Order: sequence, then structure tokens, then C-alpha cells
Amino acid sequence: MIVIVGYVVSMGCIFGVYIFHGGNIAVILKALPFELITIFGGALGAFAVNNQPKVLKATIKLIPQAIKGSKYTKARYLELMALLYDILQKARKEGLMAIEKDVEDPHGSEIFKKYATVGSDHHVVEFMTDYLRMMVSGNLNAHEIESLMDSEIDTHHAEAHAPIAAIARLAGALPAFGIVAAVLGVVNTMGSVGQPPAVLGGMIASALVGTFLGILLAYGVVEPLGGLLEQKTEDSAKELQCIKTTLLASMQGYNPSTAIEFGRKVLFSTERPTFIELESYVRGKK
Repeated sequence: MIVIVGYVVSMGCIFGVYIFHGGNIAVILKALPFELITIFGGALGAFAVNNQPKVLKATIKLIPQAIKGSKYTKARYLELMALLYDILQKARKEGLMAIEKDVEDPHGSEIFKKYATVGSDHHVVEFMTDYLRMMVSGNLNAHEIESLMDSEIDTHHAEAHAPIAAIARLAGALPAFGIVAAVLGVVNTMGSVGQPPAVLGGMIASALVGTFLGILLAYGVVEPLGGLLEQKTEDSAKELQCIKTTLLASMQGYNPSTAIEFGRKVLFSTERPTFIELESYVRGKK
């Protein structure tokens, strides 16, 4: 909702002031369809050439998330840490082998079922169970697992930022395609140099609309979209870091209550629950 409001305010102020100062909006509207096809058509074609199919698919999948609110809320993190607490508490009381069935079949696990939001997230469950499985096997120490976790999080970061980088390149290209559209308009105007001054003036104005639209779309539409999606991607990485910190704390001998406190501390302050909130939630889920 905020994204839509932001775009409406931005466009409203730009075109509203133009009209208020006596600008003829009909000139822009007349040229708009042709300039948009030239700019967007050229930019999207170049975008397709510039990116691998997997990046194109990831970009198409990512863009709708800009409209949605972030799923990484305080409530989600409370559920995540309560899930970690329960499974670590079970391992502490009954031994690591007791959680083997939960790790091998998380969808059938009562612990994972109790936390439906996090337990149904494929990426979170896979990341968590992969390292719990290593803890059960006992073949790796904490430093080795930490290094492996860092490598996986780096891979996740690189994959998640590929479509964002593609959007940033698209934003950088749009002003250039606006210039291309303007130059074509000028070429068209020069081919009609025998027309009356009023006609030539209209044709030149239409040509300049291309430059205007290229810059507006780049810095008023696409680049802000890329910035927002980048912030949302950072939230997804923070969740994995929370899991990593909690599991490593457990491997180093801390009890489950202290381990989830380690995880709580790595969260962004805007979504981080307080110590009392987390303790009360965990107790309420027992």
C-alpha cells in the first residue's frame, strides 16, 4: 500500500506542478504510448539479453513482493525462536538422537507442526534441519559448521541479490533509452523541416518527452523499487543468521534459553522482541 501511495504522490506532484504552471499535458499524453513502447521495449529486450533465464525468473517472482508487506515480523521471529527452543530443549533432555525423527521428517514432527508459519517455510526448515542433522551425527565441530553456515548464507545472499542487481542495471539503462527515443524524435522532426513552425514545435516537444520519460522511469519508478526489494532481501538473510547463531550457541554448550537469547540479539531492532516478550512467548508455548 505504501508503495502505491508513494508512486501516486510522486507522479501527482511532478505532473500536477507541470499543469499548474501552464504546461500542456496533451503533448505528453499524445507522445506517451509511442515513447513508452520505444523506451520500455528497448530496455526490456536488453534486460532479457543481459540476464540468465534463472535471473529473469527470479526477478519476475520478486517484483510482486514489493507490494506486499514484509513477512519478517516480530511475531514470526518469536515463533522461530520458540521452535528452536523446543527442539533444543528436547535434545538437551532426551539426547540428540531424540530429535533425529523430527529432523528427518519435519512435516510429520509435532514440534514443527506447532509452529505453522515457520514450520511451513521450506527454506527455513531445510536450513535448520540440515545443521541439526550434522549436530546429531556429531562428525563436525562448531567451527566447521559455522564456516559451512557462512558459505550457505553467502550463497543465499548472492542468489537473492542477482535480480536486484538486474533491476539496478535496468534503472541505469532507462535514461539512455530515453535519449534514444528523443534522438529518433529529432530525426523525425528534421525529416519534416518544411512544416510550419507550430507543427515542428509540437514534434520537438514530443521528442523531448522521450528523455523526460527515460529519466522519470529510472529514478522515479525502477530504482526505488530495486531499493525496496534489496531491503526486503536483507530481512530474509537476517532470519538465517538468527538460526545460525542459536544453533552455534547450543553447540558451544549453552542451554536452550541462553541459545535463543544469542539468536534474538542478531535481529534488527525494529522486529526484535524483548527478553521478556520472548520468555513469555516460549513459556506460553510449552
